[in-house]
Amino acid sequence: MKLARRPIYLLLFLSVGLFAFQRGGRRQYSYYNEPSVPSEFYWSRLQYNTLNGNYSRGFGGGWSQDYPQADNDCLIALRRLTRINSPSPLNVADLDSDHLFDYPWIYAINMQSWAFTDEEAKRLHDYLLKGGFLMVDHFHGAGDWDRFMAGMRQVLPDRPVEDLSDGDEIYHVLYDISEKFQIPGEQYVRSGITYECGSDGDCGYVPKWRAIRAPDGRIMVAICHNMHLGDAWEHADEAEYPEKFSGLAFRVVLNYITYAMTH
Repeated sequence: MKLARRPIYLLLFLSVGLFAFQRGGRRQYSYYNEPSVPSEFYWSRLQYNTLNGNYSRGFGGGWSQDYPQADNDCLIALRRLTRINSPSPLNVADLDSDHLFDYPWIYAINMQSWAFTDEEAKRLHDYLLKGGFLMVDHFHGAGDWDRFMAGMRQVLPDRPVEDLSDGDEIYHVLYDISEKFQIPGEQYVRSGITYECGSDGDCGYVPKWRAIRAPDGRIMVAICHNMHLGDAWEHADEAEYPEKFSGLAFRVVLNYITYAMTH
């Protein structure tokens, strides 16, 4: 399995929130179901079956919301602010492909709509236990949580979920993150409301920073519940979206990536 960890040397900088992206030529609309160029790190979006929707695995299903803009903006931040080798463009992690095991880190959203076959659940289980890392984001309320956990229990039936504390190592591998707050989607610009409601109308008022660990204690699933970090990355260069939200969203994901690449 190609999940080897290498030493990472990080650039010093003052604040993630102080940079702005250039509009011209910043979007990468192509995506790949296999690594396109040699790279230490691949930004990878999890492609899954959409439950009770109009789509299955195709682009336009729940897995692809905000893709590629949010992913591309975060990849730009990674390249600017760290020395993690990441020349590859965006990639899509297909559970049916053996290239899944080329990706050390995978991002997924809308888990209230995900569904796995038994074989897909087994492959994601093997990926995580062999050293892979999954970050999940953008699902809200109790109903969405229950549907997320239904899929997660197919994958990891015996691993507990825990709340992460500010002092956990994952919040200090790159940035020292001692305060976390709810990171809203772009609806905040219109409404001033930080929370969103789930697919059943139940709203996620309180942000949950959670994780599932491997038997050796390594975090293998980082859970951002009642938040929308992807929107914070995507709208970071818009004056109406507050820097405090995008700044925290970038610091969190860069910590998660650094942790995944060193543990």
